[in-house]
Amino acid sequence: MEHVDVLVAGSGFGGSVAAYRLAEAGFEVVVMERGRAWPPGSFPRSPAQMGKAFWDPAAGLHGLFDVWSFGDCDSVVSSGLGGGSLIYANVLLRKEEKWFVRESPLPGGGYEHWPISRDMLDPHYDAVERMMGAAAYPLDKKGYQDTAKTRAMQDAAAELGLDWQLPPLAVSFAPKPGARPEIGLQIVDPEYGNLHGVPRRTCKLCGECDIGCNEGAKNSLDHTYLSAARRHGADLRTLHEVRTITPRPGGGYEVGFVQRDPLTELQTISCDRLVLAAGTYGTTYLLLKNQLPGISKTLGTRFSGNGDIISFLLRAQDRPIAASRGPVITSSIRLPDGAYIQEGGFPAFVDWIAEAADVGDEFKRAVRFVWERLRGLITRDHNLSAELSRLLGTGELSDRSLPILGMGRDVPDGVLRLHGERLVLDWDAETSREYYAELRGTMRRIGDVLGAEYSDAPLRRVLTAHPLGGAPMGRHIGEGVCDSRGEVFGFPGLYVADGAAMPGPVGPNPSLTIAAMADRMADRITTRKNAPMPVRTALSFTEEMRGTLNGGDGFAFHITITADDVDRFLTEPEHLARAEGWIDAAICGGRRPIERGWFNLFAPGESPEHREMRYRLHFRDGENQPRTLLGVKHVKHGPPTRLWLDTSTLHSTLLEGYVEEGEEGSVLGTGTLRISPADLTRMLTTFHTAGPGGAAALARFGAFFLGELWDVYGPGN
Repeated sequence: MEHVDVLVAGSGFGGSVAAYRLAEAGFEVVVMERGRAWPPGSFPRSPAQMGKAFWDPAAGLHGLFDVWSFGDCDSVVSSGLGGGSLIYANVLLRKEEKWFVRESPLPGGGYEHWPISRDMLDPHYDAVERMMGAAAYPLDKKGYQDTAKTRAMQDAAAELGLDWQLPPLAVSFAPKPGARPEIGLQIVDPEYGNLHGVPRRTCKLCGECDIGCNEGAKNSLDHTYLSAARRHGADLRTLHEVRTITPRPGGGYEVGFVQRDPLTELQTISCDRLVLAAGTYGTTYLLLKNQLPGISKTLGTRFSGNGDIISFLLRAQDRPIAASRGPVITSSIRLPDGAYIQEGGFPAFVDWIAEAADVGDEFKRAVRFVWERLRGLITRDHNLSAELSRLLGTGELSDRSLPILGMGRDVPDGVLRLHGERLVLDWDAETSREYYAELRGTMRRIGDVLGAEYSDAPLRRVLTAHPLGGAPMGRHIGEGVCDSRGEVFGFPGLYVADGAAMPGPVGPNPSLTIAAMADRMADRITTRKNAPMPVRTALSFTEEMRGTLNGGDGFAFHITITADDVDRFLTEPEHLARAEGWIDAAICGGRRPIERGWFNLFAPGESPEHREMRYRLHFRDGENQPRTLLGVKHVKHGPPTRLWLDTSTLHSTLLEGYVEEGEEGSVLGTGTLRISPADLTRMLTTFHTAGPGGAAALARFGAFFLGELWDVYGPGN
C-alpha cells in the first residue's frame, strides 16, 4: 500500500493552505481533489458547456457547480482544483473580535463558543492576505472610476449613515505587486510559478468571478497556494474522491478512494496525518459515513448558513448601475450589529437574459414593432433603424438593477445527518427570523435611496454559498468534534481544516477565516514534525451467533470486532468499536458482506444496574437493497445463574434501509440469535492485539470485562 506523511482530502481554502505549509516544511503531501483542474480559458460559457458544468457523478456530470437543496436552505459549492475559490467573489474580510463569542445561548439549548480569539488569528490573517495578493478595488484609478454599482453603494451608505468600505479582494488589478493597475495586462508569474502554465491577465471588469475567471485575474487557490505547494513537492491528484477512513493500529489512517471519470474500484492509501478539507458538506459526510468509534456526539451539529441572503434591487430611478461592469463584489457596507451587505454583479450575457425575462415589457415592444412595420408597408418607409432600436428597448431592467448580498450571524442550530446514504439537514430558518428581517429591512432602505424596487423573488428562501459547521471546534469532546487547531478529539493526526470546523457563523465572507485557521493548524503539525506520532494499541476478537428470524428463518453472523484504541475504548461510556464480517440468511439472499458495523460493549442501560451489548450492522441483501440488523444483549441485575443466558442471547431486529442511531425503520423481521459454548470457546482463541503493550492491553480489557460483570451480577448488587 502506498504510504505518505500527509493526505489532504480537498483543495479549498483549508486544504490548499495546509498542503502548501506542510509541503514547505518537508512533509510528503498528497492532495486528493474530487473535481478536475480549471485553467484560465476552460470555464464554461456556452449553453452546451453550462449544461455539463454541474457535479453529479451518478448522472455522468463532473463539472464545477455542486448544488445542494434541503428543506429550508439551498447551497452552491464548488468541485475543482482550488475548491470554492474558483467561484467565490474574492472578498477577504476578517471575523470581528466581538463575534468570537463565548457562551452565546442557542434557542434549542446549548451555546455557541469559539475556543479561539482574533488575536490568535491575526498573524495568520496577515499571512493569507499576503499569499492571496489581497488588494482593494482601485476605484480612484483610471479605467475603474466609472464603476457605477460601486458609487451607488457608496452613496447609499452615506445617505443612511452606514459604514462603507472597499474590502480586500483576491484579484490582480496590476500585472505585479506595486505596479499601476491597468485592465487586461499580462500578469507576471510569482517565483513559485503557475501550475496551469497558461498566461493570466489583469481584471477586465467582466463580472464573471462567480462562474470562473477565464482571464486568470482571480488569485484563486490554484494560482497561489496550490502552485506553491506543487513547487515544494506536493502531489496534486484531481478526480480523486476520498470515501473511507480507518484508523490504523499504532497510529495513522488508511484511506479508501476512487478515481472519477471513469470510475475505478475502491483503492487504498495510508498516511500518518489526514487533513479533511472537503468542505462543510463533504467533510461532515465523510465523518458521519465512517462513524469513527468514540468520535464526539456533536458531529453534525452547529450548521449555519453564515446568515446569507441574496435579494435584488430593480429598476433604480436615481441612476444607471451597470451591475455587469466590475468584479462581482467591489464594496461592502457594515451594519452596526456586525452584518454585511455587498453589491453583487453578473456577466454581461446575463443582461440579455434579464431583458428577455421581462416578458411584459418585451411583449409591448414586440406589438409596437409589428404595428410600425405594418404602417411602414403602407407608407413605403423602408428604414428599420428606429423600430429595431425600440424593439431592443432601453435595457432599463438590466442597466438599473443590482443583486445585493447579505451575510452575518444567523443561529447555528442546524443538524446534518445521514438518511441512508444521503446527507440531510434538519434546520429551521425560523429561529433566525429576526436577524433576516432586520437585514432585509436595511436592503429595502438602500433600494429606497436608489429609487429601486426591492425583491427577494424568485428565491424567497435561504441560499447560501457559505455553509458552515457539522464538525465544530470546541474546548473538549463534549463541546466539539475538534479542538481549536482542528485536531479531532480522540484521533491524533486527524484534522478538520474547512468550514465544517466553524462552531457558528463567521459574519463576513468566511474564506479568509477558514484559510487563517488552516494556517494556524499547520503550525501545530510542523512543530510536531520530528516528534513521534502517538501510538495506539488495537484489540480485536471474532464472534459467531446463530438463530432464527420471524419464528423460523435461519439467520447467522460472523463478525470481527475491533477497538482501534483500547485505552479510549475502555474509558468512554459507550465503549464503541467497529464490526466487520458477514451475515448469512435466506431471507436476505444468503451470505452478504457487512458494509459498516458498530458494537457497544456494556453501554449504559435504563438503570445503573443495567448494561447493554449493542450491534448495528449495515449490509445489502441479494437484491442490493440496504438493510440494517440491530441486536441487543440485556445484561441486568439478577442472580449469577443469569450471566450465561444474558451474555449469549441477542435480541435482533431486521430493518429496511440503512438506519442510523436515533432513526426508526420499517421492521422486516425479529428474532433471537445465540452463541453456543463451542463457538464461545473458539471466540476466546481469536483475541489478538496490534501495537505496543499488547499483553497489558489484553489484561486491561479482561479486567474491565470481568469488573462489569461483577458490578451487575456480583453478591450484594
